[in-house]
Amino acid sequence: MIEFHSVSKQYSADATALREVSLNIDKGELVYLAGPSGAGKSTLMKMIAAIERPSSGRVIVFGQDIGKLGKPGIPFLRRKLGLIFQHQRLLNDRNILANTMLPLLVTGAPKAGAEQRARAALDKVGLLDRAKAHPLELSGGEQQRVAIARAIVNRPQIILADEPTANLDRVAADKVLDALRAFHSVGVTCLISTHDEQVLDGAARVIRLEHGQLVPTDRVGGAA
Repeated sequence: MIEFHSVSKQYSADATALREVSLNIDKGELVYLAGPSGAGKSTLMKMIAAIERPSSGRVIVFGQDIGKLGKPGIPFLRRKLGLIFQHQRLLNDRNILANTMLPLLVTGAPKAGAEQRARAALDKVGLLDRAKAHPLELSGGEQQRVAIARAIVNRPQIILADEPTANLDRVAADKVLDALRAFHSVGVTCLISTHDEQVLDGAARVIRLEHGQLVPTDRVGGAA
């Protein structure tokens, strides 16, 4: 579902985010993208979502060359993706049910159907009982689980979670990871980035980045 072929990303002469990265992620995989802050993890994820384009090399997602994808094609690509970033960007002036409905409403879904699917998504992350609460009434971990519900309400084929447990305590982090693993268990392809080595315990596949380059790992399929 995701292919990187000798991909580099250079923002300036002194700022290279990725260097000659090649990897493949198959349908239904759960892959952890590990490495310290500044390793290039966020840039790699943004390329999958066509937020960034490669300076050289090719990024292929769903068979499409992201470097050649025109503006009209970007919304259709992103409807197949569930994007979860470290900063949730929930809207504080509306409750979490309304926040979760937004991705459906902007694509023209009927309100009744959008509400039904949003309630189902909140139920999957264990927050249906807080549907009427506003983001500022929730803990950081609960807000991140709302972000997951919002990301999966469109029933994406791929979930991209960029540092979803950053700044959370271990209990909250485990709940977030459990929610993501639950979606993987029903066939959703998941790519989760982290600099927290504890998150990698028991991981079947880890791709590790340092200074924008893939480095060897002892996990299955770690460096392609």
